[in-house]
Amino acid sequence: MKTFLLPVLALFSAVLVFGQQTPTDFLSADFHKKRRAAVREKMPPNTVAVFFANAERNRANDVDYVYHQDPDFYYLTGYREPNAVLLLFSEVQENDTGAIYDEMLYVQERDPKAEQWNGKRLGTEGAKALLGFEMAFNGAEFSNSKTDFSAFDKVLFFDFENDYRDKRGTADLFDLIKSFKEKTNYPSDYDTTKQQLYSMINSVTDENRAEVVQTLRRYLDFNESLQEDDLLQNFVEANDNQQISDIKKKISLKLAAHNLDSSLLSEIMGSLRETKTKEELVLLKKAVEISAVGQIEVMKAMHPNMSETEIQGVHEYVYKKYGAEYEGYPSIVGGGNNGCILHYIENNKTQVGTDLVLMDLGAEYHGYTADVTRTIPANGKFSAEQKQIYDIVYDAQEAGIKASVVGAPFRAPGEAASKVVTDGLLALGIIEDAADSRTYFPHGTSHYLGLDVHDRGTYGAFKPNTVITVEPGIYIPEGSDCDEKWWGIAVRIEDDILITDEGPVNLSGMAPRTTEAIEAVMKQPSPLDDFVLPKLD
Repeated sequence: MKTFLLPVLALFSAVLVFGQQTPTDFLSADFHKKRRAAVREKMPPNTVAVFFANAERNRANDVDYVYHQDPDFYYLTGYREPNAVLLLFSEVQENDTGAIYDEMLYVQERDPKAEQWNGKRLGTEGAKALLGFEMAFNGAEFSNSKTDFSAFDKVLFFDFENDYRDKRGTADLFDLIKSFKEKTNYPSDYDTTKQQLYSMINSVTDENRAEVVQTLRRYLDFNESLQEDDLLQNFVEANDNQQISDIKKKISLKLAAHNLDSSLLSEIMGSLRETKTKEELVLLKKAVEISAVGQIEVMKAMHPNMSETEIQGVHEYVYKKYGAEYEGYPSIVGGGNNGCILHYIENNKTQVGTDLVLMDLGAEYHGYTADVTRTIPANGKFSAEQKQIYDIVYDAQEAGIKASVVGAPFRAPGEAASKVVTDGLLALGIIEDAADSRTYFPHGTSHYLGLDVHDRGTYGAFKPNTVITVEPGIYIPEGSDCDEKWWGIAVRIEDDILITDEGPVNLSGMAPRTTEAIEAVMKQPSPLDDFVLPKLD
């Protein structure tokens, strides 16, 4: 009876502490457990994968930015606190006491004083009861752990960005990474790109040597630090088999100095996160629908005297009203010529007037982010020129969505959309040569969507249950080499598309896209019409 009651009591206690008046629709512990199992299935034999929580990042002085977990770490654990590390083993391990395991989670230790200031921590008991880990330890124990990383053929990890600080205590992210580097004989000059190129050279054959040299030349042309590596330079310039053999021997010695692999995990996580499970799609669809409602409410509330900041605030208020924790990325609200700046985030124009307003925003709900863009006339009516440009972009997006089908190459939506944009710009006389189309449509058309706004994926042929964006645009900045009547017009239409065996599904389709539908919604009253604040000096 006791062995049954203890886990139940621990779970009940954890729910009382952490579950009061909080959302109940997060991904389940079982979901994360299955994702960990999926990673292990893709790991080579006799390997260990090491994942670190995201860094806490300073905003100013003693104020940090609101913490956001690393998406891969969240995907595999559900843990939303900093200063943690996850170990996954390709095979079952056994410790000195005879306990068997294939994973370990090290977390922040419970600390009443720290929790009084910054909120409750799960600790090891919470990690066991709520996240489903049997082997959960305090972070301070990682430095003394008996895991022998040298016993594995490969230690899989993501290389470090060196954007973390050494805080007080002995178990912050700085200390966890320091311990990992010591335990794995991490070279001081370790470079992920260089390691990948070394491996490429080490496996070169007579048949693919020319292709490898061509790849190396591209890397060397765009990365000055690689140009200082004699082994890479010498291989590119080598002209006989003996030179190549000597270089490969030196590279083999370098690779044998450690068993670190910082490239394979990207492939594994990309292949898993590219397609979404049913549980993920529930959350992702909610994030998208919240964002679409935000676009609708702004259409109702929009008027020429609004500022870009106020427009941004209305969107983000809708997100919070629905319980979205964050924005998926910095909100973009560009009136007129500001819309021509692709990642414009200042949002400080005080009046949008009669301009088009490009609004690229997305709610993040329980880790999953939307990415929805609408472009609308601030005064509620498209001018003739605005409508002409808008309709080209709309037709381009329709073509891109139609091309988003299972089995199509990732480039298919972009190719379809680009053709429509090019033909449209030529017809209006804005360009005279098709090659100039990129001047006014300079970005790609699609990216994966999920835990990241630019989510992981393989960029291969489309698979069912993949979610992408389709977002063509035309941007004609002031001073462009065309008739002045087009200057300052910027249009982007972006929707979140679920790829299925039955065809593409527009998850954000509830937000109007045609000029007629947008103008109709903008005539509707807004709950904010009577929301008037007192004037301040």
